[in-house]
Amino acid sequence: MAVSGKRGGWRKPLAVLLQLFVHLGAAAPLLWLFYAINAGHLGGDPVVELIHYLGLGTIRLLLLTLLISPLARLLNYGQLNRLRRPLGLWCFAWATLHFSAWMALDLGFDWSLIGSELVKRTYILIGFSAWLILLALAITSLPVLMRKMGKNWKKLHGLLYVVVLLACWHFWWSLKSGWIEPAIYLGVALLLLAWRSKSIRRWIESLK
Repeated sequence: MAVSGKRGGWRKPLAVLLQLFVHLGAAAPLLWLFYAINAGHLGGDPVVELIHYLGLGTIRLLLLTLLISPLARLLNYGQLNRLRRPLGLWCFAWATLHFSAWMALDLGFDWSLIGSELVKRTYILIGFSAWLILLALAITSLPVLMRKMGKNWKKLHGLLYVVVLLACWHFWWSLKSGWIEPAIYLGVALLLLAWRSKSIRRWIESLK
């Protein structure tokens, strides 16, 4: 047994290292973005490019979050599941920056205009709905709330599946031309959801 324990002694340090990598990997593109803005590397329409960059980053983090649980089972490495919380929080952070950039830089925090856009443009309402769900997931990721919610916590956090589809839908409808890029992201999302089909069925059953 002692030998077995020593052999498995790398698992927890690796989990800590992977968490650090998640934080660095999610923060580094934001640091690059700060540099790119100041250096004028965002093209002729930097506001649009900035909003698009933050939105794509959010979708990529969402897809990576979906990948964690099935990958942990495949590799027989449960410690990998510890990455779900930091990834989820970074998803919310990127989504909030995406939403805030749209409100501040595109609409100048004109609240009447923001309200009008939410009502008139379905893709914006879809994106806002996804952000609200991420807000709820971020708040309830606090350990004290997780304990208080008990089984209801898993029911709520199963909404991540919905968020991924809403984000891909929002991306597709937000483009004025071109469908290949959003189709690729949607395809990857559907593949990951299919991989997690058993978990999704259990989640749906728990809601009944």
